Amino acid sequence: MVPVALGIVLALVACVAIGLAIRARSDVDQHRAAADQAVAALEQQSRSSADAQAVQTLVLASMEEGVLLFGPDGAVVFANDSLSKHVGDVPASADLLLPNALRDAVRRASSIGSTTIAEVETGAPTRWLRATAQPVGSEGTILLVVRDVTETRRLDAIRRDFVANASHELKTPVASILAVAETLGDGALSDPAVATRFIEQLERDADRLGRIVADLLDLSRLETGSERIDRVAIDAMAEEEVARRTEQARKAGISIAVHVDGVPAIRGSSRDLGLMLGNLIDNAIRYTQAGGSVKVEVRADRETVVVRVSDTGVGIPQRDVPRIFERFYRVDQARSRETGGTGLGLSIVRHVTENHGGEVTVESELGQGTVFEVRLPTAPAAP
Repeated sequence: MVPVALGIVLALVACVAIGLAIRARSDVDQHRAAADQAVAALEQQSRSSADAQAVQTLVLASMEEGVLLFGPDGAVVFANDSLSKHVGDVPASADLLLPNALRDAVRRASSIGSTTIAEVETGAPTRWLRATAQPVGSEGTILLVVRDVTETRRLDAIRRDFVANASHELKTPVASILAVAETLGDGALSDPAVATRFIEQLERDADRLGRIVADLLDLSRLETGSERIDRVAIDAMAEEEVARRTEQARKAGISIAVHVDGVPAIRGSSRDLGLMLGNLIDNAIRYTQAGGSVKVEVRADRETVVVRVSDTGVGIPQRDVPRIFERFYRVDQARSRETGGTGLGLSIVRHVTENHGGEVTVESELGQGTVFEVRLPTAPAAP
């Protein structure tokens, strides 16, 4: 009987041991699973942090602005790739930062605890840098951001010059018209010969004023682009523009000729391309003396149409060639006003050409004449 009871007890003990073992194994599995989840979460967090760091580094590296971070002790903590394009070698500390104006901006931002802005002229050719230094956090860290504002300053200068030149150009005929009107009102009308001369002067000044305003409006419109919706036969247009100016050339004692080959059509604005051709031909006639000649040629060259306007006129000094497409720029101020030029014609030519995806070049020799050449891409073949 005892052996039977002992066997039952041992069996029960075995069952309990097996149950405890199973439970212990289950607990171990649970702990292991929990540990695995924790490790996976840490790895995911690490990957996320690394990804975020990589994105930040990529963004900072791709910026045009130079970014420089100084620690509380003035040592450089971080510098992106663009910084070296603006200031050269990356300094080790704020004390070694050049140009001096940038270093002073960092020091002021650190001492007064607020944002400091500085602009400095540097390099050859000259560039303008604008730097913003600002405190970051409460531990004395300073962030310096440097950007190149050379193009912005150039555009501002062009805008100021344009306003000043436009005001001057408009003021001249207006002042003349007022003076003539006052003279006529003071009694010049009683002398028919004098009155006729003054009236002719009024007509010339009013006509010049009208041309300046018209060119300004055209230029303003062209700066927003051209509506390239027409298929333009530039060869036929060149013949029309020359025909319109044949009488003008005859009165000036200048021979004018046009030679065109059959060329593909151009996708563009008929109005604007007519302006371009008209201004080139007018310019050639205006700066050619009596007895000279003007020639207009249109030909195809691979996938472009070439418009060439040449004259035997006074030519352009080489020092002036780079500037002739600027608004209101004149090589000969007196001759331009005498012949009725507004100083905007070649600027209109450049804008029209660029709006149509082309390019304009000029070759000139003083006293020998000038050649303007415009290349425009042809239109795709019609379906």
